Amino acid sequence: MAPEHLRALFPPRLMNRLTGLLDIDESLVARRYDQESLAPALAKAEILITGWGAPPLDRAALTAAPRLRAVLHAAGTVRGLISEACWERGLLISSAAHANALPVAEFTVAAILLAGKNAFGLRESLRTGHRLPPAPTEPAAVGNFGRRVGIIGASRVGRRVLELLRPFDLAVRLSDPYVDAAEAARLGVRLVPLDDLLADSDIVSLHAPDVPQTYRMLDRRRLASMPDGATLINTSRGALIDPEALAYELTFGRLNAVLDVTEPEPLPHDSPLYDLPNVFLTPHIAGSLGNELERLGRAVVEEVERLVDGLPLLHQVLRSDLDRIA
Repeated sequence: MAPEHLRALFPPRLMNRLTGLLDIDESLVARRYDQESLAPALAKAEILITGWGAPPLDRAALTAAPRLRAVLHAAGTVRGLISEACWERGLLISSAAHANALPVAEFTVAAILLAGKNAFGLRESLRTGHRLPPAPTEPAAVGNFGRRVGIIGASRVGRRVLELLRPFDLAVRLSDPYVDAAEAARLGVRLVPLDDLLADSDIVSLHAPDVPQTYRMLDRRRLASMPDGATLINTSRGALIDPEALAYELTFGRLNAVLDVTEPEPLPHDSPLYDLPNVFLTPHIAGSLGNELERLGRAVVEEVERLVDGLPLLHQVLRSDLDRIA
């Protein structure tokens, strides 16, 4: 992993738990598997702890680690980390994606509630015009009572968002091709087709994985089907939305957006989205930041404890999962 992440992921109390479980050199943090100082440790390593900045664990790296049996990733997706050779070796793979989903869901719920109050638009009115909003009875389209919210994707984040939204008086719908009516009922949400969800939601939040099937899933036609004044929230990946179609809808002011991710990332310097009053841009901050990184490290320590006790991993990633997880 990138060495600068180590102390945030594993502060002293967590590192003490790790050193009590494993024979681990806490000063040895490598960026590359062919790093000369890593060779002796890699040759006898049984468990590899990785994080942001780790290169792909390819066949050459596995050759240098003949005893390796588990990879515990202190971050989210393992797509760029795990190679075909890892599955051939039969390695146990674990990810802290479940822990990283929590702050993303919290960010999303905050964005949904603020969008329902038109907080982003009214802030712009106050900032630029120095004027208060109209009387409380006038903006009938503002408010969170009965607000129609559409969630695209029952991913880890999507499910947590659904859970966090339950106490509020919102009309929440879900679209996900892998969820049936029975599971939707267990999630406490109404399941609808994607096109219906888009056409009948005041606020739409994206939580689908970035896989070939979801590339540009929100294209010009689908964005055009959203109601005038609707808000699109994206904390997933920019590739899920056609950027030109999105820029068109936003530039003409028909839709609003809260975008924590874009394509490309960051946007070009001349992108109109930077200055549009109906666009709230944040620099990919919904995931774990600051003290939230410790939650990722704790997830790894808990998986180590399970391995040492001979228990199955709690958050194992299977090869069959890769087609539909981030």
